[in-house]
Amino acid sequence: MEVTDVNIRLACDRICLPAVSENEVQKLFTPGEDIPTCAGFMRGHGTYTEGEDLKASVAGVKEQVNKLISIKPLKSRYNGEIGDVVVGRVVEVQQKRWKIDTNARLESVLLLSSVNLPGGELRRRSSEDEKMMRKYLQEGDLISAEVMNVYQDGALSLHTRSLKYGKLSQGVLVKVFPSLIMRRKNHFHSLPNGAAVILGNNGFVWICPASGLEHQEDSGSAGGFIQDLEKEVPKADREVIARLKNCILALANSKMMLYDTSIIYAFEESMKFTITELLLPDVMVDVANLTQHRLHLDIAD
Repeated sequence: MEVTDVNIRLACDRICLPAVSENEVQKLFTPGEDIPTCAGFMRGHGTYTEGEDLKASVAGVKEQVNKLISIKPLKSRYNGEIGDVVVGRVVEVQQKRWKIDTNARLESVLLLSSVNLPGGELRRRSSEDEKMMRKYLQEGDLISAEVMNVYQDGALSLHTRSLKYGKLSQGVLVKVFPSLIMRRKNHFHSLPNGAAVILGNNGFVWICPASGLEHQEDSGSAGGFIQDLEKEVPKADREVIARLKNCILALANSKMMLYDTSIIYAFEESMKFTITELLLPDVMVDVANLTQHRLHLDIAD
């Protein structure tokens, strides 16, 4: 008879925190639910009117800009905006362009004219550059980029004309809902634990050793196409990356916003658990609750 290990956690091991007041919790609206309005309101995306009442047509949170009221869905494809930082995967090499999967409704486009050439040369792209495209980026490569333009059909045009953008090498990709990525001025973060994260607005999060991002910015002469796959990542760094990944999944599972502070707090609160335990549903809830409690304490202060 085969014996299997059973993991049992007692109720006394669970984290008990004081309840958070309703004013501090962002209300989640369900389809058909009435939305509080103001005089002269304007109906935005994710809403519809029934008589004089404004109702939600999707499940999400309320966003109000002046008198424009809309509901931002929690689960949806990525709708890009100019200036967004994205992480994507090359899915096809075409004539003078690459097709990139950015979790949007349509595949995004990275033009050959929108990348830095090795050596940092500023010149018109020639037929020789076009022949070298697959040497720069090929199917399956992961890249970080910025949204340069949004076409009429919703497709995105990307560029990597900055030393911080380019091909990504050793690390882990985590996929979450785009609505959980908080829009910030900076989406590249070197964390105190020795790892770095790129929080793509499209819901793709890249985790790597901090030296990985530094190496990418220092390799400007290579045009952002260098991959250092020979150097082995130390075991300590791999453990930090694995713990960060599980912390991000725990926050995403509880529909918590992802930004540098929330990720750092979740990592610190997770230290009482092993990396494997962070995959257990009740442990994920505990880490999310502890993180949320610390964030509310920061707001209260």
